[in-house]
Parts: sequence; structure tokens; C-alpha cells
Amino acid sequence: MNDTPSARNGSRCRRSDHVDAAAPQTHGPAGRLEDLRGKLSPGPRVGTGMNDAGAARAADTVAPGDVAVDVAVVGAGQAGLSAGYFLGRAGLRPGSGFVVLDHSPGPGGAWQYRWPSLTFGRAHGVHELPGMPLEGADPDRPSAEVVGGYFQRYEAAFDLRVLRPVDVMAVREGPGGRLRVETGRGTWAARALINATGTWDRPFLPYYPGQETFLGRQLHTADYRGKAPFAGLRVVVVGGGTSAVQLLMELNEPGGAARTTWVTRRPPVFRNTPFDPEWGRSAVALVEDRVRQGLPPQSVVSVTGLAATDAVLDAQARGVLRREPMFDRVTPHGVAWNDGRTLDADVILWATGFRAALDHLAPLRLREPGGGIRLDGTRVVKDPRIHLVGYGPSASTIGANRAGRTAVRDIRALLAGTGPAAQVGTPASVPAG
Repeated sequence: MNDTPSARNGSRCRRSDHVDAAAPQTHGPAGRLEDLRGKLSPGPRVGTGMNDAGAARAADTVAPGDVAVDVAVVGAGQAGLSAGYFLGRAGLRPGSGFVVLDHSPGPGGAWQYRWPSLTFGRAHGVHELPGMPLEGADPDRPSAEVVGGYFQRYEAAFDLRVLRPVDVMAVREGPGGRLRVETGRGTWAARALINATGTWDRPFLPYYPGQETFLGRQLHTADYRGKAPFAGLRVVVVGGGTSAVQLLMELNEPGGAARTTWVTRRPPVFRNTPFDPEWGRSAVALVEDRVRQGLPPQSVVSVTGLAATDAVLDAQARGVLRREPMFDRVTPHGVAWNDGRTLDADVILWATGFRAALDHLAPLRLREPGGGIRLDGTRVVKDPRIHLVGYGPSASTIGANRAGRTAVRDIRALLAGTGPAAQVGTPASVPAG
């Protein structure tokens, strides 16, 4: 799907005020860090490349009350679990080696929030995690249940000891070249950070004139729970991605909407040729080029187009996927175009995608003038201690796996003192040990 399920983010992010749902609750400072420490059994630093003097020097620079860790992973969706797996393979252990912090109440990343009628057989782009196949999944079960159960087994099998629910409020520069990961339940002092917070907590809702006057219901894909609430209603679906197509097909099933209208800014492109590796690489390369320039990333699906599956072809033949150009304004009773056309509607369903959930990184000033964060692979150019996985070119389930491996490889070099030194605010580099 174009709203990539790499993670339900580990940071506190606010939904748009226009979305028809309450923002996720954050967890206050009353939570005790000792409750989390009990889940971890810090072991010796294995495979990090630190000598005894380096370890002692790093420990001396941790602020009182902070928990020292080599790598903090924020988010436990596909990208975060992949990173945890490769950190374990590299010899780091939960505790002093790495910690995985997750905002969500349970395993499953963003998948746990998918609407119940999105069965596993209908879900788009579910890829297995490294080291454990996804076998025997019932295509008729909700994808939230299938993926949530798979992630739970994965966390246990590889002893990832994910801490949840933990809201990461901010990541700041700390003493001794460490990053202070501030949460509602304590602070970790990390030598490197893998950010795997995905996009689900940042639904994007564009503004159109008159939007606030609409007397019907407006909601975003993130708040869609099934077709039943829309039975007999006139629904305008906005957006040109996979989510919009899935919603249109479901709303036109028996018991769904009385009428649907699909509007997009650009004509949708359906691709009926195989998404082979060559095409996939070229699509990812286009997205990657933007993040290398420090521009906000486009979704991979915006480059690849929409898959013309048998179900999609059937929906096209029935007129379900007949597209209209984007309206120019919202009226109290529907939408209107500048050419004089109007359309009455009871619901506007915004399938307009998501944005990367990165607010917690704002204190580090990582953004470029172009509005994005410049990456070299997964590494942030402005601060090589930080890696973004599930972002830009790795914002797909298969891309998230590869990004986790790449990030851990670079971080091992950084911890060993052979990787790029971070330049944080001043020309002084971060100590390698």
C-alpha cells in the first residue's frame, strides 16, 4: 500500500486536526524506567569493536539516570524488527548492546491498525522478515491478525525484547557524543540510533477551500474500519494510491456505499506487466535520488504505478474505478469544480497517504533546505550516528529488510571507530570509542 506499514511509530506524533479520530495517547513520565530494565539483562559488549578503555570512557559521559546503550531502535514494525535481527546477528545483546522502543501496545507495527475487512489475501506488499518465513497464513483472516501474530513470534524467536508502549518524545545531543533518547518512561543514551518510525501516525490531509464547512463526515484511511458505516451513503474517495483502489472496491461490495466517486490530482496509471526486479530497482532509484538531494521522498508506488490485478480489472469493467479530476473546493453538501459542476456527498474519505513520522528528531536539525533529510544509503549525511530505515527508498516491506541490514553494517563500523565520524553542529567529531 502507498501508506507503507513499516511501523506504528515510536515517537509522539500528532494527527491532523481534520481527521475524524482522536490522536494516539502518549504515556506520561509517571512510568518507571525500572519496570523496563527488568525486561533486559545487559551483557558484555560483544561485536561492537569497543575496547575496555573505550567502554569506560563512554560510560563516564552518560548523564545520571540515563541508561547507556550502543544502539537505540525506535519503532518495531518491519524495518525496526529487521534492524533488531541484524543487530543480534552482529553480536549485540538486548540491554547494553541495543534496545527496541515501540509506541504501539502490541506487536504488528502499522498492520495492527488496518481495518478488519482487509484480509491477508487482499493486502498488498507483505514480505517476510529476515530469518523466519511467513508460512501457513490464512488468506481470509484479517491482515492485522496474521501480521501481528507473525511479528510476535518473530520478536520471541530472536529475543528482541521490544519495550512497549514507549513514546519517544525527542532525541537530542547528549554528553560524550551520545544521543539522548527521551521517552515518557526514561531516557536512553545511545551511541547510534536506527529510526524506524514509519508513517502511520502522520496521515496527510490536504486542505481545500470550504473544507471546514462540510456538513457530512470526513475521515482519513487511517480511521477507516470497514464498509458498514457507509451503507447507503454517497462517498467521495480522494487519492490515487493503492489504498484508494482497495477502499473503492470494498465500498462497492454488497452492504457498502450507495455511490462512490473517485477523484485524483493526476490520472492513475495501472500497470499490467510484472513488477520484476529490474523495474523495482529503477523505481527505487528514482526515490533514492530525491533523498540524496535532501528532498522529501516520494512513495515508491507513485513511481511504480498501480497493479492491475484480476480484482482491479473486474472493478474497472464495472465502472468502480472511473476517475474524476480533483475538485476545486468543498461545499457544505459536497464538492465542486470551477467549471460549474457540483456533486452532493455524505462522506469525504481522504486516501491521501502519510508523511514520515520524524518530529522527535527535530532537535537535531537534520532537515535540508529542500525539506527532506539527506541520506547516503540509510545514513543521515548530517549525522552518521543516525540511520533512517523504512524511509524513502526503503519504505516498502522488502526494502525495510534490506535497509535494516545496511544500517547495522554501517553502525558496526561506526562503533568500531572505522565509520564516518558525525559532525554535529560544530566541526568537532564524535569520539569513536
